[in-house]
Amino acid sequence: MDSDKSKFLNKLLSSFEENTFVKLTFGKKRRKSQELKNIYARLVKIKDREKLSFTYRYATNDEVKNYEIPEAKTLIEKYLGIDFMRAHLFTTTIDAELSINKKGKEFLRTSAPTLKRSVVQEHDHKKTRFVNSKALYLHRLEITDKEGKVKPKKQDKFKQINKYIELLDSLLNFYKEGDHLKIVDMGSGKGYLTFALYDYLNNSKGFSAEVLGIEQRNELVEFCNKLATDCKFENVKFKHGSINDTKLKNADVLIALHACDTATDDAIAKGIKSGANVIVCAPCCHAQIRVQMSETKVDIPQLKFGILMERQAEIITDTIRALMMEQYGYDSRIFEFISSEHTGKNLMIAGIKTRKEIDTETIQKKINGLKEQYGIKQHYLEKLLISS
Repeated sequence: MDSDKSKFLNKLLSSFEENTFVKLTFGKKRRKSQELKNIYARLVKIKDREKLSFTYRYATNDEVKNYEIPEAKTLIEKYLGIDFMRAHLFTTTIDAELSINKKGKEFLRTSAPTLKRSVVQEHDHKKTRFVNSKALYLHRLEITDKEGKVKPKKQDKFKQINKYIELLDSLLNFYKEGDHLKIVDMGSGKGYLTFALYDYLNNSKGFSAEVLGIEQRNELVEFCNKLATDCKFENVKFKHGSINDTKLKNADVLIALHACDTATDDAIAKGIKSGANVIVCAPCCHAQIRVQMSETKVDIPQLKFGILMERQAEIITDTIRALMMEQYGYDSRIFEFISSEHTGKNLMIAGIKTRKEIDTETIQKKINGLKEQYGIKQHYLEKLLISS
């Protein structure tokens, strides 16, 4: 007569064969001094082969190992009654729990399934790419070779572009296929991100996006307009100008990446005044606030150290920017644009226009409190919005 342990193992093997296995857990360690606390097992697919992935949970860390099914069965038999006195099998048809007491007596209990779905996870995880590496503009911008492979020295740039599109995709998720968007990219430079956004929105998302890039360097404007023509991107245009002298009309999305110091404030103010639904900025430099903090007589210890003064100025500047965007009806967010290993300028401020009621008085108190604490007389964005 089969033992309860044998019956349990047979149910486990049957779940593999019938594709009903969900997961397996080991608990109730035999020795209190044992460092290994639990084991969790799940099916994974590695190079089109199913394996059982064991997560060994210790007090201070986890360790993952993958085994072929026969090898895993041998290990499970070894663990039961030696290292662990209980095992719980979850399948889509039944749950089975095996317990072994100190005298070695085995108890098998079965019950209705608590998990209804069998899951085989892809271990060979491929990162989602929002950017088509075979796009002509990437080759012309020397990011990829003729075959569409990203050049070794351009990997960081490609990651930055891909992350940018991923973030914009999440910020624009309230738009739907077929919607017309008017996007203005202030300081578009060589067009890496401008082209990528246009291509993604029109050719991947099915939007009808019109993108205008504003750039002060004439040679880049000419280069980007020619590239847009070559790529047959009919609704992306580049124009010579600056943030200050650009008049916005009915812009849905305003983007300003790495606008230096108060140019970021100029861009935010333009977006707010034009009623843009989405404002996206990646600030660069924070001199305007830092000068006022340097002059203050308020005794704040961290302001005595140059590097900490600089970082504190960045934090305060961007916090007030985000608060002021909220004051003017935007749901504001500050997050990492891309890992600092790829670029030092890695913070992004985003605002999405909201219809919720705004408590402007409370927000103003928060702004005033920060200014008073750090001896700040006026944030440049305040000046721009007050004069509007």
